[in-house]
Formats: sequence, C-alpha cells, structure tokens
Amino acid sequence: MIRSVRTLSLGAVLLAASALTAPAAFAQEAPMAGMHMMQAPPSLNLSAYGEVRMAPDMATISFGVVTEAPTAAAAMRQNASRMTEVMAALRRAGIAERDVQTSGLNLSAQYDYVQNQPPKLRGYQASNRVTVTINDLSKVGTTADAVVAAGVNQIDGIGFGLQDSSAAEDRARQLAVRALQARAALYSQALGVPLGGIRSLTESGGYSPRPPSPMYARAEMSMDAAATPVAAGELTVRIDISGVYDLAR
Repeated sequence: MIRSVRTLSLGAVLLAASALTAPAAFAQEAPMAGMHMMQAPPSLNLSAYGEVRMAPDMATISFGVVTEAPTAAAAMRQNASRMTEVMAALRRAGIAERDVQTSGLNLSAQYDYVQNQPPKLRGYQASNRVTVTINDLSKVGTTADAVVAAGVNQIDGIGFGLQDSSAAEDRARQLAVRALQARAALYSQALGVPLGGIRSLTESGGYSPRPPSPMYARAEMSMDAAATPVAAGELTVRIDISGVYDLAR
C-alpha cells in the first residue's frame, strides 16, 4: 500500500512538470512569430540647412603691453605704468569698464644663448594682455590707435560678432525647415509615394563669432593721423537640420 502511494505521487509530479513546460515553450515561440510579421514602415531620412548673412554690430580686440627690464620688479613696474595709461585711454575713448577684461598676465626670465656656452640671463619680460569689447563699430579704429599711442605694443587680433543672434538663428531655422520640406516633397514625387508626417527632427550648428584676425600695432604714429581703417564685413549664421519622414504604403 505504501509502495503504490509513492508511485502515484511520482506520476503526479511528472505530469505537473510536463504541464508547466509546454506552455513556456509555446510562449517563447509566439513573440518570435510576431516579430517576423512586423516590418518597419518606409521612411525618408533627409537633411538641409538655412543661412542668414548680416552685418556684425560688435567687435573684440585683444592687445597687450610687453616690457623688459634687468630685474623682475622693474619689468612689472614699467608694465603697470604703461597699462595704467592704456586703461585711461580706453576710458577717454568711451569704453566702459565692464567691457575690459584682463586675459593674461605673465612674467618670464629672458636668456641669451650662445653656442657652447651656458645661457646668460638678459633680464625679465612682463606681459599684460586685455580683451576689449566694442559695441560701436565706428570706434574700432580710433580705439586701436588710442591704445597704441598710450603704450600698447602688441595687438593679437580683432573679431566681429553679434550682440544678440537669436533673430538671425530663428530666420535660419525657418529657411532650413522650408528647404527640408521642399526636399521631402521632391523625393516623394519622384518615388511616386505619398509623403506622410515627420517622425523626428534634429538641429545642429548656430551662430559662432568670427575668429579673431591678426592686427599689428604701429610703433610710431602721429596724433593727427587718420584712424586705422577697419572693415567689419558680414557674418554667416547657419542652422543644420535632419528629419525623418514617413512614406505611405
């Protein structure tokens, strides 16, 4: 009697195990069959851009005062004296303090090198560089002349930009979208397939100031000389976009 009960119990366990295993195998096969039946809808992946050209309304000038002296203290003292005159010249030119920023202050030893001899200390060089933002382009040339007359002996470069680029960027976006829509319609017509809605849209690019161009300070200039001519030219604001359009089946 005890032996028959054990046999029935083992059979029940095997039956239950088989009952649990069969649906699991079926459940694994069902999604795979559905995946084979699904196909990605046809689509167009296109890109376009919009550009706006406009005149800049601001400029930045980077310049510096470089002095040399036998001692470090003397080099720094001479540099500070000349830079004080430069700052005063900027104020007289109508440049606000908030538009003047120190961009570099350096002191380094200077050596003379002769072949087969150890380096010989010549003195020390002090350098003080500032970057000035000019919001009135008519003052760019006169400002450059004023700081040179006050003691600047190194002008690193000048760059032009926009005080507010949002309007130009928005106009470029509109032109980019129109170009993208026209390109999508052209492909749809050429393929003979109706164009669906847009699935996604991405943007890149935007306004970036023009890199500074080199300028060189004049060692000598007369106070009655004409202002240094400066041509601002035009800036290009470009927006790049990419879009994915659905095509009707």
